[in-house]
Amino acid sequence: MLAQLPRRHLALLLCCVLLGGCETGYLLQAARGQAGVLAARRPIDRVIADARTEPGLRMRLTLLRDARDFASRELALPDNKSYRSFAALPREFVVWNVVAAPEFSTTPRQWCFPVAGCVSYRGYFREAAARRYAARLQRRDDDVLVGGVPAYSTLGHFADPLLSTMLRYDDVYVAGTIFHELAHQLLYVPGDSAFNESFATTVEQAGLQRWLAARGRADELQRWRNDRQRERRRQQRVDAARADLARLYASGADARQMRELKRARFEQLAAELRAEAGASATAQARTLNNADLAISATYFICVPQLEAELAAVAGDLPRFYARARALAQLPLRERHAAACRGANAAE
Repeated sequence: MLAQLPRRHLALLLCCVLLGGCETGYLLQAARGQAGVLAARRPIDRVIADARTEPGLRMRLTLLRDARDFASRELALPDNKSYRSFAALPREFVVWNVVAAPEFSTTPRQWCFPVAGCVSYRGYFREAAARRYAARLQRRDDDVLVGGVPAYSTLGHFADPLLSTMLRYDDVYVAGTIFHELAHQLLYVPGDSAFNESFATTVEQAGLQRWLAARGRADELQRWRNDRQRERRRQQRVDAARADLARLYASGADARQMRELKRARFEQLAAELRAEAGASATAQARTLNNADLAISATYFICVPQLEAELAAVAGDLPRFYARARALAQLPLRERHAAACRGANAAE
C-alpha cells in the first residue's frame, strides 16, 4: 500500500523511521490509511456514467460535480484533480481526530508532522486507535475530544476524492466541505491551525452563499442563513465560556477551587447551548471540556476579522486571497493580533 505514495513522501517517511525523528507507528498508520483512500478512487464522470450506479448517488454526484466546477470557475479556487473522483469507504468517517488541552488551559496541544507542520489535532484512520491515544492523554489529566471527520485535505499533495463519508450529510454541507478543503490548498500556514481553519471557513461560507444563489436554491439559502445565525449565537456563548475559563486558569487559584469553578462553568455552558437549540436539542453524550473550547476557537476565532477583510474588498475573492496571503506572511503573534481578535489560539 505504501508504494502508492509519491516518492518524495516515501523518502520523508523512511528518513523519519531511520533517524527516529517521527513516531513511526503513527506515520505508518497515516500512510496506510491515505494509500487506502487513494486506491478507492474512481473518476466521478465514470461513476455517473456507470449503469450500476444507484440513481440517488448519480444525482448527488452530478450536483456535487457542478459545485466542484463552480469552486474553480467562480470562487478562484484551485483547478486540479481534487474532488473529481469518488471513493467509497467501508466506515462511517474517514478519520477520527483527537483534540487535547491541559486541565487548566483553553489552548490546544499541538503535534508537528512532515508536510503539514504543527496542527491542533491528531488524526487516526481507525477509531479504536484514536480512542487509545486519547486515553493516554486523559491519564496525564488532559481534557480530550475524539471526533469523527468526514473529509480532510492533503493540501494538494494528492488528488483528494469526494468520499462516501461526506455523503452522510446534505448537499449544502458537502459543497461547503469542497470549498473549505480547496481553500486549504490555496493558502496554508504551517503551525497556525486557527488561521488556516478560519480562512477556509470564511471561504466556505462565502462560496456557499454564491453557489446556492447562482443555482436559484433560495429556500436552501435561507435555511443555511438561519442555521448560520444560530451557529453564531452558539459560538458567542462558547467564546464567552472560553474567556471566563481563561481568566480562571490565569487567576492563581488552587487546583481544587479551579476544578469546581471549571465544572460549574461548563455546566452553565451546556445549559445555555441546550436552551439555544430548543426543541431540536439532543442529549449531550459527554461533558464539555477544554478541548471543545480549543477546537471551536481553532475553526472560528479568526472568522469575524477575515469576513471584514472580504467585505473591505467588496467580496472580491481574488483580492481577499491576496490580503489573506499578506497576513500569512506576518509572524504568528502579529497575524493573530491583526486577524484573530488578538487571541494567540495557535500558541
